[in-house]
Amino acid sequence: MDYKKESLKLHEKLKGKIEVKGKASVKSREELSLLYTPGVAEPCLRITDKKEDVYKYTMKGNCVAVISDGSAVLGLGNIGAEAGIPVMEGKALLFKEFAGIDAFPICLSSQNTKINIETIRNIAPVFGGINLEDFKAPECFEIEKALQDLGIPVMHDDQHGTAIVVLAGLINSLKVVGKKKENVKVVFSGAGAAATGILKLLIEYGFNAKNIIVVDSKGIVDRCRKDLSLEKKQLAEITGAECSLGGLKEAIRGADVFIGVSKKGLLSGEMVKTMAKDAIIFAMANPEPEIFPDEALAAGARIVATGRSDFLNQINNVLAFPGIFRGALDCRAKRITGKMKLAAAEAIAFVVSNPSESEIIPSPFDRKVVLAVAEAVKKAWLDGN
Repeated sequence: MDYKKESLKLHEKLKGKIEVKGKASVKSREELSLLYTPGVAEPCLRITDKKEDVYKYTMKGNCVAVISDGSAVLGLGNIGAEAGIPVMEGKALLFKEFAGIDAFPICLSSQNTKINIETIRNIAPVFGGINLEDFKAPECFEIEKALQDLGIPVMHDDQHGTAIVVLAGLINSLKVVGKKKENVKVVFSGAGAAATGILKLLIEYGFNAKNIIVVDSKGIVDRCRKDLSLEKKQLAEITGAECSLGGLKEAIRGADVFIGVSKKGLLSGEMVKTMAKDAIIFAMANPEPEIFPDEALAAGARIVATGRSDFLNQINNVLAFPGIFRGALDCRAKRITGKMKLAAAEAIAFVVSNPSESEIIPSPFDRKVVLAVAEAVKKAWLDGN
């Protein structure tokens, strides 16, 4: 199937992937009076007296905003608010389909960080949670951090959703190859939002920071680089690269794990041959990975995963965000904590009862995933965040 052509036809036919549908009919004066004026004044007054009752009388408790400024959409880059709408609509559809959550796509015309923070603050009263999507780095870090006091969970999915699913895949991959998280050498291709989120979560789970090397478009990210942004300097401080020369070719030698969140074609079969025995490769650049599975396997990799649905072992955020927000909404969590992220990753991993090279991660269509993640997230929050 030509996915580009067929997707374009389908989007034109649907003219949007979601719609607003009422939960009650308005076909009589009585119904109109109950659902609107004069009856609607009573819940308004109750909420005025007790703000917490907004969860009792409105949609807030099952409603998430999917918000983007269009500055880093998929692998397409800064394509703007209007062009980002199809992705945000798709995300909203997945929230509803997999977790029964009503989600609204909101694309901001501004790419000014302060304006966007203020805008999100101003619209937050309607929502029980906020999913930040496709904001470029480093602005995404500042925006997410600034919104943690809203009293509702706010999560930048490109960082944390990706990190949770990657960790789930690695938990099972290491079982298959018989290696321990504390000992494996991990190399990242890419140093943006996704890489930062994954790296920090791996370290929180027990991976050895000194065994991790990050490579960006200019080479290995280490303490001696003079061209690093503040965020990359922080990565250099916590990882194992010591004033190293070279790039991915040099970093990948002897590596047990490759995590690609960069661009297509950056990892060659020759590089894979220099990795450790039973190498694990997560090549997640979209729509084309850093290396295709057949080439990686031919070069000696034991396990290969990508972000694509047409290959085995798809690392897809849909395994994480529906269940995370379902659990967070159900227990009225005020934020998404590190403990909740780790619990979500383990829940996803444990859905696969017998991991193998061809199945390190469950299918997005396995309905046990959302239930398991939601329950784990809820328990983590109620047990003390």
